[in-house]
Amino acid sequence: MRPTRLRLVAFLAVAAASLAACGGGSSAGAGSSSSAAAPSESASTPAATAGAVKEGLKIAILPKAINIPYFDAAYAGAQKACAEIKAECEQIGPTQATGAAQLQFINTVIQKKYDALVISAADANSVVPALKKAQDAGVAVVTYDADVADTSARSVMVKPTTPDLIGKSQVDWISKAIGSGGGEIAILSAAATAENQNAWIKIMEAELAANHPELKLVDTVYGDDDAAKSAEKAAALMQSHPNLKGIISPTTVGVAAAAKYISGSKYKGTVQVTGLGLPSEMKAYVKDGTVKSFGLWDPGMLGYLGVYAAGVKASGGDPKAGFKAGDKDYTVDGDGVAIVGPPQEFTAENVDQFTF
Repeated sequence: MRPTRLRLVAFLAVAAASLAACGGGSSAGAGSSSSAAAPSESASTPAATAGAVKEGLKIAILPKAINIPYFDAAYAGAQKACAEIKAECEQIGPTQATGAAQLQFINTVIQKKYDALVISAADANSVVPALKKAQDAGVAVVTYDADVADTSARSVMVKPTTPDLIGKSQVDWISKAIGSGGGEIAILSAAATAENQNAWIKIMEAELAANHPELKLVDTVYGDDDAAKSAEKAAALMQSHPNLKGIISPTTVGVAAAAKYISGSKYKGTVQVTGLGLPSEMKAYVKDGTVKSFGLWDPGMLGYLGVYAAGVKASGGDPKAGFKAGDKDYTVDGDGVAIVGPPQEFTAENVDQFTF
């Protein structure tokens, strides 16, 4: 089934309270009665759940970098889960999205004797030894958003959706935005070492080759999830490829930066931008015609499920057997992966319905 047909009736019919402000600007409706978060591809009824979560756990949330709205929303979901299981929840992390920068925070988790760590790996390889050290020290490790190369360094991975759906959907969005004439496109990614970004790009490349002869991928560049650098990379793409018709950015920082640059440039209306973005950040560019469509999932659910899976592990259970989060049961595949659900496409017709 082509991802164009994904309309995600079940994605997250965000009500007013969904991902509403929660403390320092973070927001999420994960697991609340006001959010109709879709039963994910990994959800089943009933699931073989892994046991109860004990109270009083100390859980650290380590995103690729702090002060990024996407990860703030994920943390708000984690906070909600921590409140439900009566755990102490704290977000820690670097200001730059690199594996090297995350290492000191993993060591802090060990030193401060946290019960669990929920981490989005900025580098799939470099954090593995530190995570194994954390496990040896009795820390339950769960990854979310971006996994590690060695899956023995974590218990469960919470993925937002399947790489296949993410990659194919973004190609479909740029194809529709450019139109039947097609043309040259480029990808503006996050870090070159990000496992999830690289998996999506590989699928996009295969989808372009198999089903979109009208589109020609001419470049892939990396903004390292830094807004200023991403804008610079978008500008450089236009200089290097004057015939460029579209930019796909599979990262919330990159797509917002690219849209902002194109919106204020002579390329507005002739160069299309799409990717994975937050409705709150992208709405203005949809309204002014810079972006025809983009997409994402509910980031709050990543933190929400991550905390529950980590809580099960830290309580002596095995979340790989399946786990319960809120009022839903989630199954975990043979690779230890739980899936939140498929991506939602946002357009001028529906973007006002979403508040995160």
